[in-house]
Amino acid sequence: MEAIVDQPRVHYINKEYGVKSWLLTVDHKRIALLYLASVTLFFFLGGAFAVALRLELMTPQGDLMQAETYNRMFTMHGVVMVFFFLIPGIPAVLGNFLVPLMIGARDLAFPRLNLLSWYIYNVGAIFTLYAIISGGVDTGWTFYTPYSTTYSSSNVLLTGIGIFITGFSSILTGLNFIVTIHTMRAPGMTWFRLPLFIWSHYATSLIMILGTPVVAITVLLLALERIARVGIFDPALGGDPILFQHLFWFYSHPAVYIMVLPAMGVVSELIANFARKNIFGYKFVAFASMAIAVFGFLVWGHHMFTSSQSVYAGMIFSFLSFAVAIPSAVKVFNWTATLYKSSISYSTPLLYALGFIGLFTIGGMTGLFLAAAGLDIHVHDTYFVVAHFHYVMVGGTLMAYMGGLHYWWPKITGRMYPEGWAKFSALIIFVGFNLTFFPQFILGYQGMPRRYYAYPPEFQVLNVMSTAGASILGFGVLFPMVYFVWSMRYGKVPADNPWGAFGLEWQTSSPPPTENFKQTPVVTWEAYEFSPRDKMEILGLRGVEETKV
Repeated sequence: MEAIVDQPRVHYINKEYGVKSWLLTVDHKRIALLYLASVTLFFFLGGAFAVALRLELMTPQGDLMQAETYNRMFTMHGVVMVFFFLIPGIPAVLGNFLVPLMIGARDLAFPRLNLLSWYIYNVGAIFTLYAIISGGVDTGWTFYTPYSTTYSSSNVLLTGIGIFITGFSSILTGLNFIVTIHTMRAPGMTWFRLPLFIWSHYATSLIMILGTPVVAITVLLLALERIARVGIFDPALGGDPILFQHLFWFYSHPAVYIMVLPAMGVVSELIANFARKNIFGYKFVAFASMAIAVFGFLVWGHHMFTSSQSVYAGMIFSFLSFAVAIPSAVKVFNWTATLYKSSISYSTPLLYALGFIGLFTIGGMTGLFLAAAGLDIHVHDTYFVVAHFHYVMVGGTLMAYMGGLHYWWPKITGRMYPEGWAKFSALIIFVGFNLTFFPQFILGYQGMPRRYYAYPPEFQVLNVMSTAGASILGFGVLFPMVYFVWSMRYGKVPADNPWGAFGLEWQTSSPPPTENFKQTPVVTWEAYEFSPRDKMEILGLRGVEETKV
């Protein structure tokens, strides 16, 4: 059990108490908590739209809402979840908090830009929220033309402005991470001593600064066509709707890895710590992150097998889509090899990591189905695609996000959560997720199209199963919010390093002081080297009480 420490501590949370000190802070740890509040709000807003969708789909007829309302619901669910939770979630919260701590820096390279990125995120969010309150958008979260340029009378421009503004938040965050990792590593922290969490965020940051401007320009052209009626994408104006798809997916498929790569970094940390050994093939896993970032920009065409792109282009995109699975498979195989014959501690964070491996593997394998042009044409725009997307994005990213929150919660707050309830919640989320989305693979293969609010009666049983699973999943994700809030007041105060972990972030107090480290650490050990007490002597910091988990 974790040791109890009674003496009062001075740390980044209690140094100042005023609201103004939080709104004007340049401390990366406080900014991470500001992001945590914003991202959590949008997660539950997007979840509320999902609940409405699943309630409608319990019956074959459109009983709960009309077709137009349903269109707005699934559009706003996608917009909120993708652009305001999945993309910023792990980098903005865990990345902001941990990147400087993990490399031995006092803060990010540009603290004021970091705070500005949070304000930009919220300004974009306000535009999107106003669009929701004003009636929402009915084009689908992909904003395909000509729906978004001609036929839709909803708040396309407002939502587009919100997404456009929020994109600058991603760019600033990615730029900040890259400069910080290049220039502010502690003495001795070479590239191959970096935690894999840092490698993942470095690769993610490259995608952010290279890909986000493309979708920003696409949204800008969309607004120009809608306002000035300039023919860019709309065929009625002489435009090309396939051009929009090329531009949109050139960003949006790499955006998948903006969501997944940070999650993979979290899982690497959890696997290594709770297996008590170095990640098998550390360099292969590190370079796999970079390979995913590169290949991610080369596979956008597999979203367009049913469009007018040439057969030869389809063959090339199909081949590249199979190739991008290789570095992801390297990570999964290496995590599995790390766990083999290890001293495994089945604490809550590891349960989430194992859940990630299971769900992401299913999502990745079904992605190979969609990479095969012949099969993709059969299941295109069906619930098979919905299930695949959610297994990769939600099952993968959400499980890693929850695992990371549980693992670093004592570092963030200086408090422990109730372990028994946390394990129960992890089990509920895993069961609820599979019950929600696995039936959708069957529905899609049988031909049920997505984005329809009514369907033939023979699909009802599987839809009822999916709705029941969504209810369980909803309870599972709400429950941690309850005991996290409870733990901030009543949770046990652990030792500074309750897991006996290896990273620099654990070699300072929990919660950390504002300056992170009392003196700059000098790194003389390799990544994932389990000798915390020896490292403390090198750092010259106060000792860590090693505890059993």
